[in-house]
Amino acid sequence: MIKWLIRLALLALLTALVWFSWIVFVPVEPPTSPYAMTIGPNRTLSQVANSLKQEGVIKSRDVMVLLARLQGTDRHIKAGLYRFDGTVSLWTILQRFAEGKPDEASATVVEGWTFHQFRALLDQNPDVRHDGAGLSDAEILARIGAGEQQPEGLFFPSTYYFTPGASDLELYRRAYATMQRKLAEAWQSRSGGLPVSSPYQLLTLASLVEKETARQEDRTLIAAVFVNRLTKNMRLQTDPSVIYGMGNAYRGNITKADLRRDTPYNTYTRNGLTPTPIALPGAAALKAAAHPAASDVLYFVARGDGSSYFSQTLDEHNDAVRKYILKKGN
Repeated sequence: MIKWLIRLALLALLTALVWFSWIVFVPVEPPTSPYAMTIGPNRTLSQVANSLKQEGVIKSRDVMVLLARLQGTDRHIKAGLYRFDGTVSLWTILQRFAEGKPDEASATVVEGWTFHQFRALLDQNPDVRHDGAGLSDAEILARIGAGEQQPEGLFFPSTYYFTPGASDLELYRRAYATMQRKLAEAWQSRSGGLPVSSPYQLLTLASLVEKETARQEDRTLIAAVFVNRLTKNMRLQTDPSVIYGMGNAYRGNITKADLRRDTPYNTYTRNGLTPTPIALPGAAALKAAAHPAASDVLYFVARGDGSSYFSQTLDEHNDAVRKYILKKGN
């Protein structure tokens, strides 16, 4: 009886080993050849394994996750694009991840970032050749063929893939060219009657919209508030512009003194748009600035849940401030 149980256990173990080897080492024909997979920033290996299983590239998502955890690969997976020629096995994929050498690395520029944050991203990226290190912002613009003197807002936020060792100047050039194309499209398709006289002013308006909300439903209404105020020669009174003008003096909150302290970017003390964009606006903000909602709204206040309450009159706005900011009333 005992010998029989031992034989059964050994048979089960052998079967499990064969199954495991088949899962891990037997190559699979991917849906396309060469097969390419893109791993975005902050994507977990579990998410990657799910995608590979759904595409039929691996036989078991759970086995891949288990092996990755045993190897420690799950904690060090590197964003980028990986290419595989011909058939591919789960083990081959994990080894590529463990090497940390994608065929194309990536850098993700986030909507609403400043150019300073973009520079820091590339400066800290080990896959980038830092030809722009030590150059001033104006010198970087000159090196990439940009005619502007101030870089803010000129680079399109997106994920850029590149061959490891590529120059940071090339990535600046690509992000600049992409923004030029996106901005030209927005300018050409813009609604009539906007109180902006150039694509650069539209870009500036879009940056203000970008910094005021990430909520898709509110973008066109916030753009409408700014457009209506510009048309009526009312000050924009937008806090993100004040923060931008404060620079390193900003410590996480704005005081009444900050609102009264005049800078070129203080839209509480100066009329019109800020002299430059205050951030890198994304496609949605560009679209909202070019096509604001058809509305007479002049005010908005944060509700506290990520959305905004919009008003046409000062009295209505003051009621909303008492309700949502001062927490008074119903």
